[in-house]
Amino acid sequence: MENSMSISRMQQFKERGLKYVLAPAALLILYVFFGIFGRNYFSYPTLVNIIDAAFYIGFIAMGETFVIISGGIDLSVGTVMMASTLIGGVALKHGFPMWLSLIIIILVGIAFGTFNGFFVSQLKMPPFIVTLGTMMISMGVGSIVSNVQSATFPIRGHAGGWFKSIFLYLNPSGGMIPTGALLLLAVGIICHLMLSNTKLGRYTYALGSNMEAARLSGVDVKKWQMMVYIIAGATAGIGGISYAAIYTTVLPAQGQGFELYAIAAAVIGGTSLAGGIGTIWGTVIGVFIMSVLATGLPSLNLQAHWQTFFTGVIVIGAVLLDMYRNKKASEVHIETPADIYKAKKTAEIAAMKLKLTEIMSAGDHAGAAELKTRISAVRREMKATYVKMKSEEKAVKARIKEEERKADHEFAEMLKHKDLPSNKVGE
Repeated sequence: MENSMSISRMQQFKERGLKYVLAPAALLILYVFFGIFGRNYFSYPTLVNIIDAAFYIGFIAMGETFVIISGGIDLSVGTVMMASTLIGGVALKHGFPMWLSLIIIILVGIAFGTFNGFFVSQLKMPPFIVTLGTMMISMGVGSIVSNVQSATFPIRGHAGGWFKSIFLYLNPSGGMIPTGALLLLAVGIICHLMLSNTKLGRYTYALGSNMEAARLSGVDVKKWQMMVYIIAGATAGIGGISYAAIYTTVLPAQGQGFELYAIAAAVIGGTSLAGGIGTIWGTVIGVFIMSVLATGLPSLNLQAHWQTFFTGVIVIGAVLLDMYRNKKASEVHIETPADIYKAKKTAEIAAMKLKLTEIMSAGDHAGAAELKTRISAVRREMKATYVKMKSEEKAVKARIKEEERKADHEFAEMLKHKDLPSNKVGE
């Protein structure tokens, strides 16, 4: 039983676990690459810049992950983030305290999310169309409320400027501490727990896997579909607060394009655009991959637009990988006699290894040496026999394929002769 469980775990890693390794490995490789070839990349200020560049995209990408896993898409998260921040800035300008203005930013994001969720879940409109419309509406609302004027948030040292220390703390000696990483981590933990340990998370995956099956199983599809868009709106509001903390001034009609980075981060992190697959931590890693690109390319004297180019390449690669995984998962694998033989011998070797551990623990060195010799012999026999059986199976498959090709050719020739006009009498 233990041997079969270990084999099952290995098979699960090959089929599903590998995708969770690819994104962290890509992040590490990129960071080391820029550290070796970039200028002063392995430095604390650069690390702070990497974390700073990940904040607002990271927050909206978490909400986008919920939506994509449920089988939808939200094209409005970027403009909703900026519209919420603009409205919060206008409230601050009209005498609202800073803490209330920050709450207003989140509430406006939730309102837009509820708007999206209502039209998608209750009226059954396509998410692409609804959120595309909301993108334009939010840009317009932000400009109308702000009277097409920028919103400026207080700088450090002024009244209300305390909220900037939530994302970057500057000590008296001039040192920088990216405290926003703690907030990003906290939101990530909350979102992860919601996806993995709550009814909302289970139903979100169920919606993305097969919405009709979920409905027939008694799931309130409308309720949970609306919830994922509300979550996306809430995280857009949190992203807006981080944007205001980092850049201070927010301009009207901004935010278009941020949603593409959020979608890209989710896809790079392993979230399937087909729905039903994805993790929050994968999305966070995807965000940091783009952040490393944004800070690393200038260290190689490459202009900023190269980030867009390479991000596009990575997204296409991630989607191709996801398509390949889905294709392999849907394939029906028929075990051949060679595969059955190899599985049997592998289980036999695993049992012998387990017995070897027991013998060595008992101090029987002579018995251990003999068993090691037997294990090596069985392994050699398995390898030779498996290769021979696979070769024979390939030969049989090739022969059958050749016979099918000849049969198809003969059938085509027969049809050709049958379609030829018969000779006329007297000719």
